[in-house]
Amino acid sequence: MSDEKIYNVLFLCTGNSARSILGEALVEKFGQGRFRGYSAGSHPKGSPHPYTIELLESFGYPVAKLRSKSWDEFALTDAPKMDFIFTVCDDAAGEVCPAWPGQPMTAHWGLADPAAVEGTEIEKRAAFRAAYAELEGRVRLFLSLPLASIDRMSLQTRLHAIGSSTSTTAAS
Repeated sequence: MSDEKIYNVLFLCTGNSARSILGEALVEKFGQGRFRGYSAGSHPKGSPHPYTIELLESFGYPVAKLRSKSWDEFALTDAPKMDFIFTVCDDAAGEVCPAWPGQPMTAHWGLADPAAVEGTEIEKRAAFRAAYAELEGRVRLFLSLPLASIDRMSLQTRLHAIGSSTSTTAAS
């Protein structure tokens, strides 16, 4: 295991309070030590949304280290070098997704913002569960890709396919 590459995965969103935090937690859980999850926002809210933390805790995730932070932290010279960057902001909600310079593989995996849902507490929590479920499917597809044996162009195509589909056929 020590000779195997560990991939750094950054999830970007506007507020870094819900979708990107969920992505970070999912990669940490399902990445089995081969992947490290990170998250950040272009305009961070300052703390994860309470429903994000509540949902992750209900599934047994460690949440103590999760925090809302600016994506500027990952542009610093001592920041971890990212291998993959996924934007999870939702174009339909009119959000501006941050751009990321450099060489990491990138893809847009837009999701509706559960923090923007209005309605009853049940409807709001359901929106967070739906975002989690969709991201979980995408993260699992991503983690199942044969990274060591796939060429960069094919990998980029698959990363985009995962983001444009909720189907498990995106990685095939």
